Amino acid sequence: MIELEKIWFELKQIVHNKIMRKIILTFLFLLVVVSQMIFAQHEHPQTEHYMAPKDEQVIQKLEEWQDLKFGIIIHWGLYAVPGIIESWSVCSEDWIDRDSTISYNDYKEWYFGLINEFNPVKFNPEQWAEVSKEAGMKYLVFTTKHHDGFCLWNTQQTDYSIANSPFGSNDHSDALKYVLNAYRNQGFMVGTYFSKPDWHSDYYWWKKYATPNRNNNYDADKFPWRWNQFKKYTFNQIQELMTGYGDVDILWLDGGWVRPIETVTDEVRAWGAPIPSWSQDIDMPSIANMARQNQPGLLIVDRTVGGLYENYQTPEQRIPDKALDHPWESCITLGGAWGYSPKDRFKPTSQVIRTLVEVVAKGGSLLLGVGPTPEGEFTAEQVASLKMIGQWMQKNGEAIYATRSLEVCQSDNVFFTQSKDHKTCYAIACYDEDDTLETTFSWEGNVPSKGSAIRLVSNGKRVKYQVSGDKVSVVLPKDMKELPLGKAIAFKYKKQ
Repeated sequence: MIELEKIWFELKQIVHNKIMRKIILTFLFLLVVVSQMIFAQHEHPQTEHYMAPKDEQVIQKLEEWQDLKFGIIIHWGLYAVPGIIESWSVCSEDWIDRDSTISYNDYKEWYFGLINEFNPVKFNPEQWAEVSKEAGMKYLVFTTKHHDGFCLWNTQQTDYSIANSPFGSNDHSDALKYVLNAYRNQGFMVGTYFSKPDWHSDYYWWKKYATPNRNNNYDADKFPWRWNQFKKYTFNQIQELMTGYGDVDILWLDGGWVRPIETVTDEVRAWGAPIPSWSQDIDMPSIANMARQNQPGLLIVDRTVGGLYENYQTPEQRIPDKALDHPWESCITLGGAWGYSPKDRFKPTSQVIRTLVEVVAKGGSLLLGVGPTPEGEFTAEQVASLKMIGQWMQKNGEAIYATRSLEVCQSDNVFFTQSKDHKTCYAIACYDEDDTLETTFSWEGNVPSKGSAIRLVSNGKRVKYQVSGDKVSVVLPKDMKELPLGKAIAFKYKKQ
């Protein structure tokens, strides 16, 4: 959206012919509207009610996870080869755009055939993990299988996996193993993303019928044997993930439309996604019981479904309007796409920092999406962006990690966090990319205790300030000549 607005502005400056200008601006306006419609179709509804876990080990793991605040989600699969949207182009819904000269069945055949081109000869999970650590990230969610059904581990449940791609003869072909090990070696909490729907499986998209939308294309109540086969297939795949790859901290389940029919609320219907008349119940209690027997304390994130198996919520590509009083994360992309896109444009460091700060101030964590190339590397641009984020985090991370929200979490462009013992308050002033340094500024709320010093988190320097009622006015040090990288200044003090 930012790029479209920029193009719009530039065109208004250079196009003088009124008729041509009107045509171009109308076209761009329609493009903006269409992009908004597409994005809306891919949104995930936030569960209305949160149910806290009861398992003591899960509660402890959840507390540890809430201290981490900043993670990375890696989308990587067949879609990286042509550099297109992850999986969704094979879905036959009217918001999906494809080449009109290619029939839908021919397109699906081409897409699923990309397994024969997936050969990440520069696969380098150590690079991913090292750069992620430099960025200040603390936990990983890795896509083991997206909706297209292509598996990035050596599953025994289907031939549609990396083991049967050209990369299958490589010593590192069991990609999941090497990714998790690389991140564990850097001290990360690790999680496995798993798509509940599987558009390649004949137990989900039965070849007997057409595939009109994202749902399974047959009435599961009329064909119980076939749906039970899919339930068994899903259970067995998750069991492989929970038993063959060492300690796993998070099972991150996507595809929230795969759920019992009784959990389809008015909120879900308002989402706008197609809802079948039959249940898509995969028996989450059995899956969760098996998973936690093998991974005690495992966090399970059954996105948008709610209940005991959504241990934290995951609003996508957005930040809630207000602070939430239960565990949550915003999953947001570094660029415009989840997976690799050769023409992707990455958000400025200041925008990512502001997003992180706002999310944490509202009690959440930021899960930043990065997609490796089809060869298996982060691009130079991705690396540079992540390292710049890390430079800010290295100096100001105290105001982010292991913090909790306050009743007043924001005052204009200043966001607040506090230490877990509630003794130290952090105020983080965030600026837009083009802003310049102002030597004085103020905020309202979260007033320092009487006699408390306000210091810069980055270097411990004391700053002058005044309090008038509920307003705090701060004067920056004279030797601060410009805004730091990341366009955000963090302060700490003892609060009232």
